[in-house]
Amino acid sequence: MVNTAGSYGGNGVLPLASLNHISIVCRSVEESLRFYTDVLGFVPIRRPGSFNFDGAWLYNYGIGIHLLQSEDPGSLPEKTEINPKDNHISFQCESMVAVERRLKELGIPYVQRCVEEGGINVDQIFFHDPDGFMIEICNCDNLPVIPLAGAAPVMGVCKRAAAAIVKQQQCNNTVPSSAAPAVTAAAAQCVPSAAATQAIRVGEEAAHISCA
Repeated sequence: MVNTAGSYGGNGVLPLASLNHISIVCRSVEESLRFYTDVLGFVPIRRPGSFNFDGAWLYNYGIGIHLLQSEDPGSLPEKTEINPKDNHISFQCESMVAVERRLKELGIPYVQRCVEEGGINVDQIFFHDPDGFMIEICNCDNLPVIPLAGAAPVMGVCKRAAAAIVKQQQCNNTVPSSAAPAVTAAAAQCVPSAAATQAIRVGEEAAHISCA
């Protein structure tokens, strides 16, 4: 059943918790499976046996990728020129140099962009998966997440991000070490529940900031 009633507004936003997965329709689940495991490091996980269509589930970095076999692969659009303004999913990385080197080794075409904001540079690399769905790799965490005036707090910027900010401020001698617990305690309000943190995590690494 499709609910077509109503307009936006009313009693507030949906009670969401986090991003769970994205689904991608594929010409070949096997080819896309190799790409997302060998290039992006996702790990295949069990898929419900009740599905009556071909596909595969993968997981890493706190999100899932669900591959769906197209019923008419010939109808899917061909790959086009890489356009950073097209639909895409973006992954944060720790070394843009290593990403670029690996893409060259694999012979995967890509384009680069750099965004500057207030003296902060964000590097971006864009490329396509086997079906032309675009992937971005970036160091977007360089930019602080600042809600617009009057907007609700950004609950996704939680304990890990706050701890990184405090660490960076300590590196810059702007926040004394004694003040760090008070700052991180405020951010801890949006840490996932104990039940949520027991979810399976594959290959997730702790973020770090070093004082140069």
